[in-house]
Amino acid sequence: MENFMDLCLRRQSCRDFADRPVEHEKLVHCLEAARLSPSGCNSQPWSFVVAESPQAVAEVAKCGQQMNMNPFLDKAKAFVVVLEEHAVLMPGIRKIMDSQYFAKGDMGAATYAVCLAAEDQGLGSCIIGMYDREKICEVLGIPVEKQFGALIALGYPASDKVRNKNRKTLTDIARFV
Repeated sequence: MENFMDLCLRRQSCRDFADRPVEHEKLVHCLEAARLSPSGCNSQPWSFVVAESPQAVAEVAKCGQQMNMNPFLDKAKAFVVVLEEHAVLMPGIRKIMDSQYFAKGDMGAATYAVCLAAEDQGLGSCIIGMYDREKICEVLGIPVEKQFGALIALGYPASDKVRNKNRKTLTDIARFV
């Protein structure tokens, strides 16, 4: 049986997807994992829009190919847009900080949950940093004033090879006192 660290070591940004559709149930499973993510004051400041029809996926893929970046998105089979929603914090906390104070971190946790749940089901994922947000809003019927937390490409990886992770050492990033 696989443990959590094995899953973390296996998860990588997939930039080569196989020509195989992603089952709806697997996308639902990814969103269930995100739904269960922790959030400040249990505010759950997120919602999700999933592009899974071939037409919607093709349109979102075009939106993610800015400045000749991300040509691999043409092979993605689904996209998840993580949207920032209004966070409802406890009244005492609202008095000292903005209601969205925790939202970015909370959406990051939900985004990683989607990616780990995808990996756990044999799917590859890639969090996309450059995209035409306004065009994605138009394509998917998202109000243009909505803030994006993430755009995640999903699909079955074309290869099961896991690349070596190039990460800073623990001593470079952590200090125990």
